Amino acid sequence: MPATRQEFFSSEFLAQLERLSLLSRRVFRGRVRGERRSPRRGSSVEFFDYRAYGVGDDLRYVDWNIYARLDRLHVKLFVDEEDLCLHLLVDASASMDFGAPTKLAYAARLAAALGFVGLVNLERVGVGILRERVAEGWPPTRGRGQVPALLDFLAAVRPAGPTGLSEGLANYAMRAREPGLAVVISDLLDPAGFEAGVRALLERRFDVHLVHVLAPEELDPDLSGDLRLLDSETGEARDLSVDGEAIRGYRERLRTFLERVEAFCRTTEIGYHRVTSDTPVEEFVLSQLRGRLVA
Repeated sequence: MPATRQEFFSSEFLAQLERLSLLSRRVFRGRVRGERRSPRRGSSVEFFDYRAYGVGDDLRYVDWNIYARLDRLHVKLFVDEEDLCLHLLVDASASMDFGAPTKLAYAARLAAALGFVGLVNLERVGVGILRERVAEGWPPTRGRGQVPALLDFLAAVRPAGPTGLSEGLANYAMRAREPGLAVVISDLLDPAGFEAGVRALLERRFDVHLVHVLAPEELDPDLSGDLRLLDSETGEARDLSVDGEAIRGYRERLRTFLERVEAFCRTTEIGYHRVTSDTPVEEFVLSQLRGRLVA
């Protein structure tokens, strides 16, 4: 993990992030007005158009000058501006403490980058740290001045404990005061699966993106001979001999797992983004996520 927030980004990358904004496929009504232009029509100060008066329309927005000229009632329309809430849900279970950089270090830097984009655009940003459940969090907060606190929080996260993705995500969905854009960053290495937790977010009308972080060694293991493997979360040990057949079997199971994840995301219409932890965060955000999660 970065020891301090200063180690997260270069000044050049921050300047590039300044020019980005978050993309959401859904419209959310926030608690305060933000800078996000909504297709809905509201009552902000920016005039948009007129339409014919309908039963139940607020008489305060009737244009009486048009009525005097045309003898017909029309109401004024205004562009409504939305306050989006970005929910960053970071897996910090023990399995994320793998690779160089570790998957958790990568997840924290990615969450920091997305959180920075949200805060400088006056969106609200909150963080949930997932282990067996939502172990800790950073409550949704708004404003550029919150960037240092967000980076300090993410820099202090350490990997520990078993994974309980479905329970953690469902718990977060239930506790969240309002839905928004949810970005789940995880290696998805949970024997119980993650799907029920994602469905819980969808049922609460979150716009969900799943960032699947894997270490290069997990995709292409360089192992051979007699080995003892330890489960980082349960401590279970397993002795095995690794030969060509064992590696082929591993790759086949990995392929099946990745196909299952992709199929689930496709059928539930959520964003799926897979990345290895040796991919520069800058490249991932500016290339792979651009046009899908940021613009």
